[in-house]
Order: sequence, then structure tokens, then C-alpha cells
Amino acid sequence: MRNAFADELTKLGQEDPRVVMLSGDIGNKLFDKFKDAQPDRFFNCGVAEQNMMGVAAGMAMNGMRPVAYTITPFITTRCLEQIRTDAAYHEVPVTIVAVGAGLSYAGLGPTHHACEDISFLRSIPNMVVMAPGDAWEVRAALRAILRQDRPVYMRMGKKGEPVIHSGPIEDFEIGKAITIEDGSDVCLLSTGNMLPEALEAGRLLGEQGISTRVVSFHTVKPLDEACLADAFQRFQRVVTIEEHSVIGGLGAAVAEWAVDTGVDARKLMRIGTPDKFFKKSGEQEFARECLGLTGHQIAERVCATVEQRTSAVS
Repeated sequence: MRNAFADELTKLGQEDPRVVMLSGDIGNKLFDKFKDAQPDRFFNCGVAEQNMMGVAAGMAMNGMRPVAYTITPFITTRCLEQIRTDAAYHEVPVTIVAVGAGLSYAGLGPTHHACEDISFLRSIPNMVVMAPGDAWEVRAALRAILRQDRPVYMRMGKKGEPVIHSGPIEDFEIGKAITIEDGSDVCLLSTGNMLPEALEAGRLLGEQGISTRVVSFHTVKPLDEACLADAFQRFQRVVTIEEHSVIGGLGAAVAEWAVDTGVDARKLMRIGTPDKFFKKSGEQEFARECLGLTGHQIAERVCATVEQRTSAVS
């Protein structure tokens, strides 16, 4: 994802002289092409993320389109006050890009884990929150972000994630989910880099005779309410899947929407990380296995609830 982001940002920088890149002392080689093309529009702000966010807000207030980038906890938790007060309060078009969201940096320990960021950013007024599902969604999201005039938070994985889409997404819209696979029994709503796991879960459910729709919910705020209304009307089970805490993430947002709109919230099942720090040593795949976030584990949980619900109805 991060390579796609760097490449697309370089193209956008060549197309739009307002685009500036701010880095929190990370990814300097990653942005060599951007720096070579427009050296006066790349700023290494160092390990001073609060200052970087203030600089980005100031640039945005003066007509530029700053993109601030670093590792997820450091561009969210560390400078939450500046995001809230400098960028969101003034409703300026600062693009905040986080790399290594969720458990992408699991091997570096809890300081580098990021399973609360959606919750933090979603609660801030004026803030758009996005979590693309693959490299093509990252490219499309970045272009869509720079076409609008609000502050946006975009969380990404790290590198090497499976590519789901076959090519550029021409009809990508902020707040409009993308159906990857269609089905009729269960609807899996995935956000961020859990999309490959959701597709694997859908495949395994299909082998059990459970027809499954898989949707990429690349925008957590604003929600695609039309997609949700259709899902809760048509499917016996709606499942949110995220590498984020079940508190405050996509599942929580959908639960809030369900209560507010009066749909049958009993259909909802939320899969995410628990309300505790992950303190074991291991990489992302190990962490997912420990926390029940792999495709086969998701399929097992969903299959059990569908069978239970079917038995209860019959």
C-alpha cells in the first residue's frame, strides 16, 4: 500500500502545484521520485509530529494541499490535539496518511500497534475517515481526497498486501462502499487491509453452502448508509471485519447507525481486536491468528452464528 501511495502522490504532485508532502522522519527513500520532481515541496519535519500537523494546517489555510505522513500511532495519538484544533476545527484540507495501521507493525510491540485510531479520528467533527482495502483503493482514495476540501484521515497497511482489484477504480467515491463479491445469505463488511481475510472467509463460507457478499467499506466516516440499509434488509447476518478495536471502529459506527435508524441490530456481528493491548511477540500473521482475525477463523465464527440463527428461526 505504501508504495502505491508514494507513486500516486508523485503523480498528483506533478499535476497539482498545491500538493506538498510532509514526513515525520520516515520513508525518505520512498519519496525520492517526489523529491526529485518537486524538491521544494517535500518537508522532513522530523520526530515532531505535533509541529508537523500545525505546519500542515497553516499550509492548508494558505491554499496548499498538504499531505502529512508517518507511522499510525505517531500521526494520530501523538498529535491528536493538533489534528482536532488546527486542522478539523478550521476545516482545512489537510490529508493525514498513516502507514502501518492496525497490527501491521505487530513485531515492534504495542508502541507501534494502532487499534484505536479510527475511534479517535471518527469522533472529531469535520473529519473524514478512510481505510482503503488494497493498493488500487489507496490510489483512488488519494485522488478523491485531493478533489475535496475537508480534512481527511487515511489509514493504510504497510507493504506486500494482496492486490484485490484488477486495475484502477474509475467510479471510486468517498462514502460509497465497493461490493467485491456478491451473495444472498451473509454480508461481510470489511475495512482496511482486512479485505483479503474477508474474501477468504467468504470463500470458505461458500464451501459450507453459505452465499456471501463481501464489501470493501473503505470509508468509515461518512458511512455508506444506502449500502447498510440494503444489507440489513436483505441478509440474515451482517458482519463488520476490521483490524481495529471493536470499541469505536467500523463495527461500532454500524451499530450506532443501526440503533439510530431502527433496523434489526440483532443481525449485526462485529469482528475486531478486543479491548486490551496485544503483548505477545510476533508479526502480523501471528497476531491475527491469536486474535481470531484470519479468514478461516472469521468463517468459523460466522458459520456458527448463521447455523444458530437458522435453527432458532426454524
